[in-house]
Amino acid sequence: MPITLQKGIDPATQDIIWLVLDENYQVIEPIQRYLTFLCGIKSPNTVESYGYSLKAWWEFLQSKNLDWKEVKLTNLEDFVYWLRVGDISKIVSMQPIQAKRSERSINLAVTAVTTFYEYHIAHHSVDSKTFDRLIITRGTTRRGFLDGISKSKPTRQKLVKLKEPKKFPGCLTDEQIEILVNSCHRLRDKFLILLLNGTGIRIGELLGLQHEDIGDGNDYFIYVRKRRHSHNVRAKGQERTIPVIPELLQMYNNYLIYEYPEVESNYVFVNIWEGEIGMPMKQAVINTMFARLSKKTGIKVHPHLFRHSYATRLLKNNCSPDRVKYLLGHSSIQTTLDVYSHVIAETDLRVIIEEENNYRE
Repeated sequence: MPITLQKGIDPATQDIIWLVLDENYQVIEPIQRYLTFLCGIKSPNTVESYGYSLKAWWEFLQSKNLDWKEVKLTNLEDFVYWLRVGDISKIVSMQPIQAKRSERSINLAVTAVTTFYEYHIAHHSVDSKTFDRLIITRGTTRRGFLDGISKSKPTRQKLVKLKEPKKFPGCLTDEQIEILVNSCHRLRDKFLILLLNGTGIRIGELLGLQHEDIGDGNDYFIYVRKRRHSHNVRAKGQERTIPVIPELLQMYNNYLIYEYPEVESNYVFVNIWEGEIGMPMKQAVINTMFARLSKKTGIKVHPHLFRHSYATRLLKNNCSPDRVKYLLGHSSIQTTLDVYSHVIAETDLRVIIEEENNYRE
């Protein structure tokens, strides 16, 4: 039996956990320690992604008869090639080799591997001198990623990283958003679309919204708070306060009056017509909703597209990148610049980067 990644439930907390098992159904202890640590700071989806990456790393190590405590930088480079095209050591091909994974997915796998070793360096499971070579540290003496964040925190740069082609996912026009809203017959779904469009929040943040997070009276704000959703969805970004137009809150009130079921629930978005009435909605339900809308309207749409539309709209209306960073919940301005550099003028980019570097110093 090959190495497997299995989903489980922690009996103590009822949280989702991920287990990496070897061919004898035994937990692979070094990976499991790291995934257990991640469960406390990352969303279940992120932990799952890291689990698949580390599963692939272990499969690579086994295929090369390598000890996980004795790998070198060249082994990580070989891992990238192995992810990209597979094991072709026994095959000689005269034809171009088709890539099996994108540059982005490979870079995410490398991140999982390097942070896995950072964790074990911090816990003295491996020799730090050996594995510091996997990452270049610039700025100050390396302190380990478990230490607190400070202005003097060094920046880390991967030695092994593929160049990803810049590809902006696109935006929705005002006309397309109007078509999508008008194609919905339920207030809940209309409100959901307009909330995504008017705040740029992630789907996990939307599912976790509770009634106390929605402003009322003259309080025209949505409050994004970090809390675990009942379906183990968790807000990924920073806590923040997002201003909204009064009309959005009026639609929320109409939704509560005319459609919200007579149940006691803290959650804004709940099952009304299908499933267990009054229970918080699952992401799969929303994905199905947008798949139907895409088919009905001919507009290719998914929840995250509203986030890109929101940010682009703000930047085109001269909202500062730093303000957009806050509203999106990005932890670093660099994330905002990487995704939305097509909107920001080149001169502004230089100024922003210089200010960020000065702040770090």
